[in-house]
Amino acid sequence: MCQGSLLDQLGIEFTFVSDGKVEAIMPVDARTIQPVGILHGGASIALAETVAGFGSQWICEEDEVALGMQISASHVSSIRSGEVHAVASLIHHGKRSHVWNVDILSDDQRLISTVRVTNLITKQQHV
Repeated sequence: MCQGSLLDQLGIEFTFVSDGKVEAIMPVDARTIQPVGILHGGASIALAETVAGFGSQWICEEDEVALGMQISASHVSSIRSGEVHAVASLIHHGKRSHVWNVDILSDDQRLISTVRVTNLITKQQHV
């Protein structure tokens, strides 16, 4: 399903999925760093939106789709190599919106970024 997508290009892999919690890993390598050699904030945001979006879609009804609506990120430290782990926790499960908190951590559990993601839940449009 993710082949050829941004997830594939960034090397994002899901490691855990349940109602209200999603985890994934992403490498910190040439695909995800900025020119100064540290993890790019945009790659962190893409990882956060990915896990939150997947988490929302996981709990949506069959005829619903989750669409990213708002993201707010704080990048609190940096990392140069290895991989990062995203842990997404559902903090609001409404009928029309879901809000997720996503913490992005280093292998040694150091907080790299914390991201709030709001997804709009709507009926799937058939074209």
